[in-house]
Amino acid sequence: MTDPAIILRKLTALREHTARLRRRRPSDAARIRDDVDLQDAIAMSLLVAVQAALDVALHVAADEGLGVPATYAEGFEMLAHHGLLDRETARRLAGMAALRNRIAHGYASVDHARIWAELPDGLQAFDTFAAALSARLEGH
Repeated sequence: MTDPAIILRKLTALREHTARLRRRRPSDAARIRDDVDLQDAIAMSLLVAVQAALDVALHVAADEGLGVPATYAEGFEMLAHHGLLDRETARRLAGMAALRNRIAHGYASVDHARIWAELPDGLQAFDTFAAALSARLEGH
């Protein structure tokens, strides 16, 4: 059975960091390109938000016996496959997981213009994910 305290703690972190990302995302990509401190702040909040969502997805998948995903993207896809998340949200979250990997592991260089461009859809996906998992938690 999924531990509600763990899920609530992770969803709270997710919501806090998505709020920070909304506040920090500049209106144009040039500003993020020219501000290294802003790049760091956005990258860190994005990394924490994605990790919180991944932790929830993997926790639910394991505790509900949905299987063991081979990749982070599969964690979100698994929830969609079992009707816990819509497929479009899972696809967007998989994209956010790919950005998280680039940030966390320093693959080549982080493309901050890409992060800036993908944040609006990613933030919406985080919101949808948090709402879906919160509703599921309340239903138990």
